[in-house]
Amino acid sequence: MNGVGSDAMILVYDAKAKEVKAINAAGWAPNLATIEWYNENNNGVIPANDGLLSATVPAVVDAWCTMLDEWGTMRLEEVLQPALKIAEKGFPISESLANQLNSSQKLRKYPTSKALYFPNGKTSWKAGDILTNPQLAKTFRTLIAAEQKANPGKGKGPKHDKGKVGHSAGLKAARDAFYKGDIAKKFAKFSEENGGLFRYEDFAEFSVKIEDPVKLNYKGYDVWTNASATQTPTTLFWLNLLKGYDLPALKHNSVDYLHLLIESAKLAYADREAYLADQDFVDIPYDVLLSDEYAAERRKLIDFDKAMGLGTPGQIGDSTGEVDGNEDAYPDYDLHEGDTSYLCVVDKDRNMVSFMPSLHSSFGCGVVMADTGIIFNCRGDYFSLDEDHPNSLQPHKRPRVTLAPVLLTKGDAPFMVLGSPGGDDQPQRVTQCILNVVDFGMNVQDAIEAPRFSTRAFPSSTFPHSARPYDARFESAIPQETVDALAAKGHRTGRGTFGAQCTIMVDPSTNVLNAGADPRCDAYAIGK
Repeated sequence: MNGVGSDAMILVYDAKAKEVKAINAAGWAPNLATIEWYNENNNGVIPANDGLLSATVPAVVDAWCTMLDEWGTMRLEEVLQPALKIAEKGFPISESLANQLNSSQKLRKYPTSKALYFPNGKTSWKAGDILTNPQLAKTFRTLIAAEQKANPGKGKGPKHDKGKVGHSAGLKAARDAFYKGDIAKKFAKFSEENGGLFRYEDFAEFSVKIEDPVKLNYKGYDVWTNASATQTPTTLFWLNLLKGYDLPALKHNSVDYLHLLIESAKLAYADREAYLADQDFVDIPYDVLLSDEYAAERRKLIDFDKAMGLGTPGQIGDSTGEVDGNEDAYPDYDLHEGDTSYLCVVDKDRNMVSFMPSLHSSFGCGVVMADTGIIFNCRGDYFSLDEDHPNSLQPHKRPRVTLAPVLLTKGDAPFMVLGSPGGDDQPQRVTQCILNVVDFGMNVQDAIEAPRFSTRAFPSSTFPHSARPYDARFESAIPQETVDALAAKGHRTGRGTFGAQCTIMVDPSTNVLNAGADPRCDAYAIGK
C-alpha cells in the first residue's frame, strides 16, 4: 500500500511560524507519455493498477528529504534505520499480508517481482513467515552513503539552526543519488528494456514542491488541503455547500441529513471533475469555487425530495462545466477504492503533520525495478485520455491523485489532523468526521466510529473513469428503514464498510492531545 516508489500529499503546521505548508509529492508522467502514444500503441487504454504503463515517477524519497531539510531534526541515515533493519533482517508477516502476497497476480507475472517476493522457488506464504527485501536494503545504503559523503559530521537540525548547511548538503546528496545517480540510471535502463516510457531525464528533472495550501473557514475552523494535483479540495467544495444548512437541526444520520450530504457530495465531486488538476497545467478558480455566492447558487440544485443521478459542475468563466461521466459498464478493476497508508503526528510543540503516501494499488504497478527492490506507484491510471479534460495526460504532468490529507486550525492555533485511505471515497470519510466533531460535538473516537455512507455517483478516478448514477451505500449501523426511505427518494442503495480514519485533535481549552484510530482496519493511536 505504501513503499519507496510511492507518491504522497502532505500538510505541515509549523507551530513556531504558526503557518500551514503543503508538500505536493505527486509523481509526474514520463516525457514520452502522451495521449497519442496510448491511442496508437495501447488501444487507447491506460492499464489500471498494473505495469509500467500505469506508473508515475516515485516522489516520496524527495518528500522525505524535503521535510527533513525544512523542518527535521534528524539525518536521513537516522530516519531510515528502522526500515533498513526490517529490509535486511525481515519481519514475520500477518495472515492478511500472506493472503495479499499469495493472491497477487502482478507479483507472479513480472520476473523481477517474482524473484524478490517468491525467491528460491517459493510458491506461497503463511502467517509468521519472514519477509525480507535485501535489494531495498542496498538501495537505502546507497542513499545513506551519499549523505555521509556530503555531510560526514553530525550536522543536523531544523532550518536556520547551527549545522544546517551540512544537513542540507547531505540530504541533497541522498535525493540526488536516487533521482540523478545510479539508482535513476537503473530505473531508466530497466524501463526502456521492458516496454516502459521512463527515461533518465524523467527522474533527473523531477522534484516535489512546497506550496501554499488552500483553505475554507467552516464554522470558525480553517480547513486546509493541498491545492494542486489532488482531489482533496473536494472536501472544501462540499463543506462550502454545507455551511448553508443547520445540520444539527436535521439530526445526525437522519433521512434528510444523509440525503443532503449525498446530493451535495455529488455537486462537490462534479466540480472536482471539471476543475481540479495539476496547477502547472490548468488554472483552478478557487476564488469562485470557495465563494459564498457560488455555494448559494449550487445549493439551488439540491431537491430534498429527489435524488440526482450525477452532479452537474458549475459554469465558471469560459468553462462549460461539462465533463463526461462515462456511464458504461463498470469493470471490476474500476471498483478499486484505493490502497494507501496514512500517518498523522502532533509533537510536544504542537507541530502537526498530515501525511498520506501511497502506491495507489496493492503492490503498486507490480514491477520491481531491476535490482532496486522498489515497485513504482500506478497513479498514471488516473489520467484521462480526453485532451479537453483538466486531468488529461501530458508529459511531466502530475495526475489528480486521490490522496486527501486534511489539517484544521482555529485562528492560528492547531486543532486537528485527519485522513483516511480509500481512493475516491477519502473526502467523504474525512468530511463526515469533520462534521461529527464540529457540528455534533463528538470526541475524535466517536467521530471516527460513527456509521458512514459513501456514494460513487461521479466518474471514478481510475481509468476508464466510469460512474454509478444514483449510487449510495450505507454501513450496517444505519437502520434499514432509513435506507428504504432514501431509496424512495431515488437513491440506488446498498451496504458496505468504509474504513480507515485516523485523527488527532488538540483540545483548544486544555492543549491536551486526543487521538483516535479506526476499528474498521489495522489502525493505531500511539502516545509517548
